[in-house]
Amino acid sequence: MPKKTHTTPDPEAAASSTDIDLQLLMEAIYLRYSYDFRDYSGASQKRRVLYALTQLDCPTIAELQSRVLHDPGMFQQVLQYLTIPVSEMFRDPGFFLALRQQVTPYLRTYASIKVWIAGCSTGEEVYSLAILLREEGLLERSLIYATDINPASLDKARQGIFPLGSIRGYTANYQQSGGRQAFADYYTAAYDAAIFDKSLRENITFADHSLATDSVFSETQLVLCRNVLIYFNKKLQDRALGLFHESLGHRGFLCLGSKESIAFSSYVTHFEPLARAERIFRKLPGRP
Repeated sequence: MPKKTHTTPDPEAAASSTDIDLQLLMEAIYLRYSYDFRDYSGASQKRRVLYALTQLDCPTIAELQSRVLHDPGMFQQVLQYLTIPVSEMFRDPGFFLALRQQVTPYLRTYASIKVWIAGCSTGEEVYSLAILLREEGLLERSLIYATDINPASLDKARQGIFPLGSIRGYTANYQQSGGRQAFADYYTAAYDAAIFDKSLRENITFADHSLATDSVFSETQLVLCRNVLIYFNKKLQDRALGLFHESLGHRGFLCLGSKESIAFSSYVTHFEPLARAERIFRKLPGRP
């Protein structure tokens, strides 16, 4: 009888098995629900899925895949982990100050303004921009498209209700971003929540949209997609930048997050920096 031998598990093989299970999960989600996470950043995706396993009391990714395939409710739970919303109002105040000072003068030259906020999450940036545009006298002639792939996040964004405990930080950001009046004028405090003025939502259209699978739906003068591309691989980043370039009209403006860049993308020659440090770019003329 052959002698049994014991081998030490290969960590690299184990990691490879996890990566395979992760790919199979994303393929299953795409085939079953048409949500495409296949070109999201692998490291970030892995962290989120492994965290979901602990929270959903699921032993393995393979088991999670089985549950997702057979239970749409489970998929909606997993979706909340795959699209973890991390935002705050007037995040990166220097960006909003640059937007106010360097972009709104150009926007004033348009009879009507269309803005696309891609990956709007739970709406903090949407209301920030609405407040800025109102103070610059532009909100009434603006239409803001706020899109995301997470229905729960979109529902929260539509409500315009945020934790009262966050308002102090939001107020400081607003003041540093060049805010022109008392931030408290824009919301009503009730219990532990801040309910933002519903008039801010009158020019906002919230809609489901995936940068991985959907196409452009309107011509715009301004696109904000901040802190979204960092979760994409290069292929998906290029696809998203292509959508933004196609959406923007003549000399339109593109705003990215503080850790994002077009430097190594296929669209590096299609934009010029307007405010480099704040990641505000302008579409170059003659670029179809």
